[in-house]
Amino acid sequence: MTAWTGPGSPGPLTPASAAAVCAFAAAWLSVGREQGLRRARLIVAGGVVEPEEPPWGRLRERLRAKARPEWLCLPVAVVVAVLAGSVLPLAAGAVAVPLVGRRLRARERERAKWRRSDEVVAWCGAVAGELRAGRQPGQALTLATRDTEALGGAEPRVLAAARFGGDVPGALREAAREPGAEGLAGVAACWQVAVDGGAGLAAGLERLEAALRAERDQREELRAQLTGPRTTAALLALLPALGLLLGTAMGAKPLRVLLHTPAGLGCLALAGVLEAVGLYWTARITRAGERR
Repeated sequence: MTAWTGPGSPGPLTPASAAAVCAFAAAWLSVGREQGLRRARLIVAGGVVEPEEPPWGRLRERLRAKARPEWLCLPVAVVVAVLAGSVLPLAAGAVAVPLVGRRLRARERERAKWRRSDEVVAWCGAVAGELRAGRQPGQALTLATRDTEALGGAEPRVLAAARFGGDVPGALREAAREPGAEGLAGVAACWQVAVDGGAGLAAGLERLEAALRAERDQREELRAQLTGPRTTAALLALLPALGLLLGTAMGAKPLRVLLHTPAGLGCLALAGVLEAVGLYWTARITRAGERR
């Protein structure tokens, strides 16, 4: 089978290329048909038609979600190993991957804990606002939980207890065991007092919100005060790397001396031990300050 034979013709059209063109056209029509059906269903259902995210956008989001920054230690170790002509940087990079990954995951858990704590504070205020608006306690709790993750994995149990007259304080105490949700124990106490003693639940939740907010502000102030020592410790920890870069720029070849001579290996081992001890000491001081 051949195509047109005039000037500028692409030449003969083989069966394989014709099949590829047909497959591409079928896929294009199928995608367009699926998008059209989806838009039609949304319009008929009264929904809002949102623009489709391109496939490469979804792929980029998936790669970003699965990417782990600790694996960047390996390319850096490869570059240093090539420059120094030694396999020791590769071994150091392989050891650094799990250590850096554990540290990054710990920081992510800490950030998630503080976010959860902030959501609990906002949730207490929302429940108190719903109660002030005339809602019943169970209804107020359900409405305040609509757009928040304050209850976490215990949300179905708490909502079921509030909706069907179950043990709401017990469900709240169970939810308070999760990191960052410790304030829910105070909500459980307020709920228990309001049910048993007839005290105003809205007033108790407002006082609890104020106390949790003051505690959060104190924690933020302490973290701001500890930012300076942490930054100083990080800069001091990076000074040896800066010295190596300056020595390399001056032509002294410090990597070759450190990795290929007995004296250099001894100095490298001693420097690594002192670096680790210094970082551990600084982290211990900052953790002690946070606990106080």
